[in-house]
Amino acid sequence: MTKEKAQARRENLQKLRAEQKRKQRRAALLMWGTGGLIIVVLVGVVGFYLVNQARQTSLDAVTSVKYEGSQHVWNAVTYKETPPVGGQHNNYWQQCAIYDKPIHPEHAVHSMEHGAIWITYRPDLPKAQIDKLKEVASSTGQQDYMLMSPFPNLPSPVVVSSWGHQLKLTDPADPKLGAFIKRYQNGADTPEPGATCGGNDAITTTADQAPLPPEPTNQQQAPMETPAPSASPSQ
Repeated sequence: MTKEKAQARRENLQKLRAEQKRKQRRAALLMWGTGGLIIVVLVGVVGFYLVNQARQTSLDAVTSVKYEGSQHVWNAVTYKETPPVGGQHNNYWQQCAIYDKPIHPEHAVHSMEHGAIWITYRPDLPKAQIDKLKEVASSTGQQDYMLMSPFPNLPSPVVVSSWGHQLKLTDPADPKLGAFIKRYQNGADTPEPGATCGGNDAITTTADQAPLPPEPTNQQQAPMETPAPSASPSQ
């Protein structure tokens, strides 16, 4: 082989190797670029989900007021909020349960003093939305500390309350409802956390079935408020 041919062959091999390296670099850049783009997209999607989730469950719209506990009375009470979130209340508390008729607010407030959540809704709310509320009420938080009942003249279709805190909602499926229950049921502002929301002294009737109980005579005793040993914070 002549020197010219050998030189030409070496140059051709060098060109082939150089071309192969360029292709490898392009492939590597394409792979890393695509991978980086996928990572960026995934980070963006996760970030959007987290931000959206935080926005959907935000409790910034919760209104809070301060009430002292243990203000027991026997008369009907005129409350500042609709529905009430604290203040004076009847000596008897409402049995925590789901009611299809209005209950006396004076009993419900006493239940909230014990840590209950009270979900109220307009009586004319469509049945499908009431069923959705019942689903949330029966599957979120502690059922021993859950009240639900219709309430006339509400400022919004649904209002969820705890002692000192309240949130107005338009959609029973709003995730803020569950977030409120988890934060405020037996929460830090509960005057008597762990006190029973049931028992023999609890009121089980609705407002149309029985009036507020009268003040007991000297021979009668007011209800005893005993803590529930199994009570624990909402999960």
